[in-house]
Amino acid sequence: MAQILDGRALAKSVEGELSARVAALKEKTGRTPILATILVGDDPASATYVRMKGNACKRVGMDSIRVEMPEATTTEELLAKIDELNANPDVHGILLQHPVPAQIDERACFDRIALEKDVDGVTCLGFGRMAMGEPAYGSCTPQGIMHLLNHYNVELAGKHAVVVGRSAILGKPMAAMLLNANCTVTICHSKTQNLAEHIRQADIVVGAVGVPELIKKDWIKKGAIVVDAGFHPTETGGCGDIELAGMEDVAAAFTPVPGGVGPMTINTLIRQTVEAAEREAGI
Repeated sequence: MAQILDGRALAKSVEGELSARVAALKEKTGRTPILATILVGDDPASATYVRMKGNACKRVGMDSIRVEMPEATTTEELLAKIDELNANPDVHGILLQHPVPAQIDERACFDRIALEKDVDGVTCLGFGRMAMGEPAYGSCTPQGIMHLLNHYNVELAGKHAVVVGRSAILGKPMAAMLLNANCTVTICHSKTQNLAEHIRQADIVVGAVGVPELIKKDWIKKGAIVVDAGFHPTETGGCGDIELAGMEDVAAAFTPVPGGVGPMTINTLIRQTVEAAEREAGI
């Protein structure tokens, strides 16, 4: 039977550790770690994600500043708000909720976030430093996946990892992190030919393509590690990018959906904000 890579349990454990670190920081410095979240427009899914991140802050004793801006916000207005948060010494991390309305230059706004406050790992500078093995906050979902794999002692060095997806905040940084962990990495995407054949060769499969159950169980090599970073609501709760029914008979280990990768994403955001506050305090 396959091992379940339980992100929900790990996230809960890490929150206990973070609560202790936040308390220690408050005692030593009198300061509380603060995450600023910026929500532009009224997308209900984005509002839900921001609320979940705020709740996670509360659970570990952190504070959050919720910045809400109207749908008609311009790039210049959003850049000015980010500049304001960059200059605020009480703010340790800044999250710009994706996606922003179409008239905004999202990349320019991401890259305006100061490197030391880029706890969501979205800047080009942070990505480049991470890819080159220099200190930086990793993009939260792939960084959370790496934490999960390391926690369960999944051997990475020398393994062939296939990442399906090439987004700036998931597929690309995931591939770079696995490469830095000494995997041989193949990146597949919507234009890849013979996708099934690539996946059949993989020791580690990461589904990060955003298409419900695109990757079939029959494509998975016996004994592979299966990581499903997708989530798509369904009438029965939700599914990921990988067909997980019966996966326990094929994989050596896999992430459930929900309860696998998802909890690790927000957990990583909170952990990296605490790290930013500790670094700013010289701890």
